[in-house]
Amino acid sequence: MTGTREIPSELRGSSFGQDFAWGAATAAYQIEGAWNADGKGPSIWDEFSRKGKIRNRDRGDEACDHYHRFAQDVALMRELGLGAYRFSISWPRLLPEGTLSGGVNRKGLDFYRRLAEALLEAGIKPWATLYHWDLPLALEQRGGWASRDIVNWFSDYAALCVRELGDLIPNWIVLNEPFIFLLLGYGIGYHAPSRRGLRRFLRASHYTLLAQGRAARAMQAEKSGLHLGTTVSTLAGYPASDSPKDLAALASHDAFFNRLYVDPVFGRGYPAGELPMLRGVDRYVEANDLQEIQFPFQFLGINHYSRKIVRRAWWMPYLRFRELRPAKTAEKTAMGWEIHPEGLFQILKKFGSYGEIPALYITENGAAFPDVVSSDGKVHDPERIRYLEGYLTQALRAKNEGVNLKGYFVWSLLDNLEWREGFAKRFGIIHVDFETKKRTPKDSAAWYAAMIRR
Repeated sequence: MTGTREIPSELRGSSFGQDFAWGAATAAYQIEGAWNADGKGPSIWDEFSRKGKIRNRDRGDEACDHYHRFAQDVALMRELGLGAYRFSISWPRLLPEGTLSGGVNRKGLDFYRRLAEALLEAGIKPWATLYHWDLPLALEQRGGWASRDIVNWFSDYAALCVRELGDLIPNWIVLNEPFIFLLLGYGIGYHAPSRRGLRRFLRASHYTLLAQGRAARAMQAEKSGLHLGTTVSTLAGYPASDSPKDLAALASHDAFFNRLYVDPVFGRGYPAGELPMLRGVDRYVEANDLQEIQFPFQFLGINHYSRKIVRRAWWMPYLRFRELRPAKTAEKTAMGWEIHPEGLFQILKKFGSYGEIPALYITENGAAFPDVVSSDGKVHDPERIRYLEGYLTQALRAKNEGVNLKGYFVWSLLDNLEWREGFAKRFGIIHVDFETKKRTPKDSAAWYAAMIRR
């Protein structure tokens, strides 16, 4: 049974190669719950939710209760035939005060050891993300990512993770989507910790990249042979016309949304030529910073969901471009994001052309739809199946055209707390009843399992 849509003959798991990683992804705050259990400290999202800033005043206190139900979730992954599982480690669960001097929470470390051991026993490779947005509240109160002290705080945390878990986890992602957590958290204040200001955003951006470079070196020093990478959000862009102004606007859009947290890491510097506002970073750069930001990561993770049409807008502060609304006839997800699979091909070709990047992984791709459990006790989600088929077809196209694409992680394994959107938006291939915590694999889960098998 593969839901309502059969897998095209040309789109089989084997088409991607025998060493291709097929997985699913989640994040700690979105699924774990147990927000203050076993010595865990508060995060910026715990505080943010307590201020009522999440839709419907939702909170991640329980979420999917993965902390207590991880064995059940690993069993579901095994049934799906996943070869890899990408999860994030909760910084405040390991270091309640954010720093080693504040004490290490052994019970938090034990949870991730049990999770990694269960995955390995099930034949699933664990992929750990060090930071997926849940900064310890104690560190935000000391400046958070906008403080240069974060460089040492984060590298100490990274070294601890590898020292304690590196014998079980070979695959590591340092950051998840710095553009999102920095712009929305420190630029416009829409996400936790709800700070605002261009200077704060630029300062936090530089310190975050500096922290990433130092953390990667600290991890490497703790254990050799790790498979190290980092993950960025991406947004395919298309010009509203072929006019020079719209083409320049597209270049600025690409520098902002796609290249800001990639180019400096791989030795190309900040893309200020296409986006002059980035010259504001210079005031925070000290001697050797740009060299320390650079690191020879073994892969770049690509998170991709949608595309935008871009037009020149001289009146837009700093950016000088604007994004047009999707056409009324465009197919969209429950998030209002346009479904445009060719955008993934565009992004993979872009970063696949970087000689400095050895390999790419699609570390997030998926869609939210208003899923419900039907009278037959199942969840029929043909829209998601069509979405996955379209994007995987474009991923295979890029791979066939020479892009060294090594894996795909669907977002997400479980319906979860979608940050400020709360529990209203369902991205999972497994349905979660947030009252009872019951898990129900959707038709898309069966389709994805069949895709992997075939």
